[in-house]
Amino acid sequence: MLQVQLQYKPSKDLRFYHTALTFTADIIVTVEEVRKPTTTTTSTTTSTTTSTTTSTTASTTTSTTTSTTTLTTTSTTTSTTTSTTTSTTTSTAIPKWTMTGNMSIGRYYHTSSTLANGSVLVAAGMSSSSVILNSAELYNPSTGTWTITGNLNTVRCWHTASTLANGLVLVAGGEDSSYNSLNTAELYNPLTGIWTTTGSMSVGRTQYTASILANGLVLVAGSYGGSIPNSAELYNLSTGTWATTGSMSVARCRHTQTTLANGFVLVAGGEDSSSGNSINSAELYNPSTGTWTTTGSMSVAREYHTAVLLANGSVLVAG
Repeated sequence: MLQVQLQYKPSKDLRFYHTALTFTADIIVTVEEVRKPTTTTTSTTTSTTTSTTTSTTASTTTSTTTSTTTLTTTSTTTSTTTSTTTSTTTSTAIPKWTMTGNMSIGRYYHTSSTLANGSVLVAAGMSSSSVILNSAELYNPSTGTWTITGNLNTVRCWHTASTLANGLVLVAGGEDSSYNSLNTAELYNPLTGIWTTTGSMSVGRTQYTASILANGLVLVAGSYGGSIPNSAELYNLSTGTWATTGSMSVARCRHTQTTLANGFVLVAGGEDSSSGNSINSAELYNPSTGTWTTTGSMSVAREYHTAVLLANGSVLVAG
């Protein structure tokens, strides 16, 4: 007798992210990223097919000589196919800008520095009526309000400001009320709100750049006009003095200056102080040797632009 048994198993469904004021501005603008609930759609389809076939054949022969022979054959075949498809779609809201408290006076060509306690110090600059200022104020991110703090000893605009490792803020250079380049510098103490003078640079500088090095020194480079617009020097907080270092290969102002992860400093673009033309060249400062070397040029000439160091070590320049 031949018996064939077919068994079918049905498939299962598995369900389941330049703070700047215009000439007449008197507000501070901040960016707030609004993250609305993220919408995620996941679709999963699973198809499973199993086929099993079993065949058994038994044959028995009996004779009078009492001999019995039994032959049994069994064959089993199993086939399984599984297919899974998953798709995910995620949407995130676009960040938006919101207004915050106004400064006590509108200003431009000023500086902004983040302090150790999270407050932001805004210093000097030029008013909407073109008066060069020596006033300063503090922004409190927790309340969104501003408070007046001590005045600088000198009116200035186009200066630089650097928050040092000990919490003091170094302000240096810029232009006075007669638009002369300044070489003076002063330190702001956040604990007292008072400014004190410190050593002066070797030359007056305006529309230049400053960077804090890994060793705590402050590197300043370039200037608009002046006698040595390609020169650079270092400020030592321990002694309160400046020392000249290697000069850049190109005299420039209105450039950017970025301290890299390896300790080198990248200077890029700006205006050629000799010709007055925008430039695309760039160079690197080595703090160990005090020398500059040229590096690759940008694709276009830039001045008044910005630069920021990214998490992956690259530098983004824009504008």
